[in-house]
Amino acid sequence: MAMTILLLLVVLIVAAVAAYAATRPDSFRVERSLTIQAPPERIFTLINDFHQWRRWSPYEKLDPNLQRDYSGARSGKGAVYAWEGNGKAGKGRMEIADAQQPSRVAINLDFIKPFRATNKVDFTMMPEGTATRVTWAMQGQSPFIAKLMGLFMNMDHMIGKDFEQGLANLKTETERTELPPA
Repeated sequence: MAMTILLLLVVLIVAAVAAYAATRPDSFRVERSLTIQAPPERIFTLINDFHQWRRWSPYEKLDPNLQRDYSGARSGKGAVYAWEGNGKAGKGRMEIADAQQPSRVAINLDFIKPFRATNKVDFTMMPEGTATRVTWAMQGQSPFIAKLMGLFMNMDHMIGKDFEQGLANLKTETERTELPPA
């Protein structure tokens, strides 16, 4: 009898957690901004060309043996960057969907491993006097499993800290007096 009650209690708890997860939002958005003492054109160049991402993207450091494949346009709309790496880096593909120099780069981001997901990424550069306010944002759908995981992990914090590090790296790169070659 006690085992039946315990089993029933466990089933009720699991059902309650699943029901609560189902009420979570169907989409997510993570966004971080940073002011950089550089003109938007200088920052745009490092974002609009995937070859330049090794300089500043925190994701480039997840796997020292990361395999990269560049295709499509050299930079701007139609530029494609695919990667495959260890469990941290995973496997995926990005394509620049739109580039409005020097203010915006829009990217379609497809994760393949360790999980499938399709997201939209936007970088915007807004002049603020002699500086530029750079915003890195990502948005996408939250299927049930993501809603469930979101009950136990703070996705905004996890992804947001990567964005903060990437923006800090971008700041360091663009505030140098002279950028080194790629």
